[in-house]
Amino acid sequence: MILDYKKHDLYGKTLIQKIALTSPFRFDFPVSEQACFLYVKKGEFNYRIDDIEINISTDYSLFLNCISSGKQIHNANSESSCEIVIVTFYPEILKKIYDRELPLILQEPKNKISNKSSEKINNDFLIQKYIEGLLFYFENPSLINEDILVLKVKEIILLLSQTQNAEAVQLILSQLFSPSTYTFKQIIEAHLFSQLTIEELAAQSNLSVSSFKREFAKLYNDSPANYIKTKKLEKAAELLLVSDQRITEIAFDCGFSDLANFTKSFNDKYSTTPTNYRVQRRNA
Repeated sequence: MILDYKKHDLYGKTLIQKIALTSPFRFDFPVSEQACFLYVKKGEFNYRIDDIEINISTDYSLFLNCISSGKQIHNANSESSCEIVIVTFYPEILKKIYDRELPLILQEPKNKISNKSSEKINNDFLIQKYIEGLLFYFENPSLINEDILVLKVKEIILLLSQTQNAEAVQLILSQLFSPSTYTFKQIIEAHLFSQLTIEELAAQSNLSVSSFKREFAKLYNDSPANYIKTKKLEKAAELLLVSDQRITEIAFDCGFSDLANFTKSFNDKYSTTPTNYRVQRRNA
C-alpha cells in the first residue's frame, strides 16, 4: 500500500520519485528505455531476477536496466514500512544535458561482453548525503527548478562513477545508448580465460548460479568448473610450446590466479610440471 508519493519531472518525464510504502506491498515502476537507481531511505524491499531474491535494506541501493531486469519490488513483512527514492535515467535526457560528449560512465565499455542488468550498491556516505539533498527539495518543492534537476542528475552519475560498483553501473547505463544482447555462448567464450568465478559468470549472463549451471550443461554437456579449467589448461599447454613466456605469465594469461594452483592443475591433467612439459615436448 502506498502511504505517500511525490515526484519531480524534467523535460516532461518523471525524474525523481519518493515513495512511502507499508508492507506487505508489491510496487511496479514504469518501464521504458531507461535505467533506475532505487535508494532505500527506510526499511527494505526484495527484488527478484531469474530465481535469485535480492534484498535491499536501509541505505543500500539497487541500480538496474528496467527493460531487461523486470519491474517489480516487494516486501511480504507485514510489520514494516519502506521509504524509497528513485532516480530514473532516460537516454534522451542524458543526451540533452551532456550535449557535447557523454561522460565515460555512459559510454560502452571496450571489450566487455555481458548481459548484466542489475547491481546492488553498498552503503555509501556520499550517496547518503546526495539523498538527503533530494529529500530537502521534496520538502521544499517551490525551490526546485530545471537547472537544479539537471545538476542532480549529473551529481548522481558522478557519485556512481566513483563507487566500487562503477564498472557494473557503466555497463548498465551504456546499454541505454548501445543496446545489445549476447548469446550465452558468446558470454562464456569471451570470459573463458578470465579469473571470474562461476557466480560472477552467472551475473554476467543475467542468470542465477543454478540456472547458469543448467544452461551450461545443456550447451557443453559438462560442468562449468571442469570445462573452463580444461580449456585454460589446453591453452596453457599450447602457449608453453609456441611461446617463450615465463610460466607465471602463461598462468595469469590463462586465467589462473596463482602459480601454485596452475602448477597443480597442470600436473593433474598432463602428469608433469609445466616446465618439464615444455622441455620434453620441444626436445621430442
